[in-house]
Amino acid sequence: MTSVMWFRRDLRLEDNTALYHAFEDSDEVILLFQVNPKQFLKDSTNQHAFFASVAHFQTAVNKKLHLQILYGDLEESFGKLKENLENWDRIYFNYDERGFGAERDQKMREFFKKNNIVVHDYMDHHLHGAKEIKNQSGDPYKVYTPYYNQWKQLAKPTPVKVKLSSEKVVKDSLFAEDEKKFEELCKDLPDKSFYKLGSKAAKQQLEHFLLEDVVDYTKARDIPAQDRTSRLSPYLRTGEISIRTVWQQLQETENSAGKQTFEKELCWRDFYNMIYAANPKQKQQPIQTNFQFIQWSDNQDHLKKWQEGKTGYPIVDAAMRQLNQTGWMHNRLRMIVASFLTKDLLIDWREGEKYFQKSLIDYDPASNIGGWQWGASTGTDAVPYFRIFNPTTQSERFDASGDFIRKYVPELKDLPKKFIHQPDKMSEDEQAEYGVLLGEDYPSPIVNHKEARRKALSAYEGSREFAKEVPESE
Repeated sequence: MTSVMWFRRDLRLEDNTALYHAFEDSDEVILLFQVNPKQFLKDSTNQHAFFASVAHFQTAVNKKLHLQILYGDLEESFGKLKENLENWDRIYFNYDERGFGAERDQKMREFFKKNNIVVHDYMDHHLHGAKEIKNQSGDPYKVYTPYYNQWKQLAKPTPVKVKLSSEKVVKDSLFAEDEKKFEELCKDLPDKSFYKLGSKAAKQQLEHFLLEDVVDYTKARDIPAQDRTSRLSPYLRTGEISIRTVWQQLQETENSAGKQTFEKELCWRDFYNMIYAANPKQKQQPIQTNFQFIQWSDNQDHLKKWQEGKTGYPIVDAAMRQLNQTGWMHNRLRMIVASFLTKDLLIDWREGEKYFQKSLIDYDPASNIGGWQWGASTGTDAVPYFRIFNPTTQSERFDASGDFIRKYVPELKDLPKKFIHQPDKMSEDEQAEYGVLLGEDYPSPIVNHKEARRKALSAYEGSREFAKEVPESE
């Protein structure tokens, strides 16, 4: 029996559910990654980082085994594989439950069935699947806290020990031309390392976090200058580390407030996966229909200034520059810039979600869409629409000394603490003294927060009122 192990966002040989079963069940195993150009994003840090991880994984696998590459249309690729391997009759993969991945998997299940290939698919990306936790009515939860209360009571899956067998793996390159195409694709990737790649680096990062930072995680995670978040999100999105491994090693640490807070963050990951599966159109549509009629601003200049980190609000600009330079953004800052875009600039949250999709090395659709709908007050269990972050207050609270701002907005590095959060408060003499001319060296605020807050409240309340007048069928 010849089986194919189809890797996607599970780039590891350890603790991989589908891979475990493929070796347990099969006489011969083909390790495979399929590259689909239809998924490509132009000039995307997200994509560059992901393919860098695939290339690293390929190099690691090929030291003793062989990772086959298929390149091109999805069905055509697997059709080509079937033509070359008539005795291939089993496919193993870890399925997706939402978004593009869920649609792809369903489409391919039908393809495999037509071609007499038995599908073995597994829930591997989460501690609890999208349909595993329901409320008393049997429906998906809409609020996080009752979901968490049930989630934390359930036994968590443990890591699986994959018995790799070199003898079972097909080591000859089946599609040399496809591998060459992938090699050429990787040559075009920017020569920029955003973080250390691979399962070994992922395990080292986990060990570092659990040893050094998890105890103080509750408070330290909100201070961007300290950089004491787990930094595991890029590895979880590529599958270079398993969520089961993360959970198990977390449980081996001493109990602390930080440990409990981090557990809740892992629960949010499952929660947003469940929300996206239950609301498959949420990338395009707000979950709260009351806010589907908001009159968003189409100010492209404001959007560009937000993207470039030139809004005149230092904490917002520092956050966006961190994203543009590193492909990552601190979680507290993600909330601040989302609130600023949607409520200070009154720009559609979908513009922010789209920019993050292009820019983040840890982009996960469910968490990113969920986070943006949370910040825009359009999602399930979202921040109330009238809660509008004051960017200056947030800056003073979470970057009190201004160290983070000075790192990413170097034109402000010589400002004293009293001006670092609000450079526009400087007089002309003070601007000259510190060498920062507003409008030249650093922009003046592109909006007035108080006025913007009033406009946002009016826009949200207007949508709510209009929604009352619209028949449900519309």
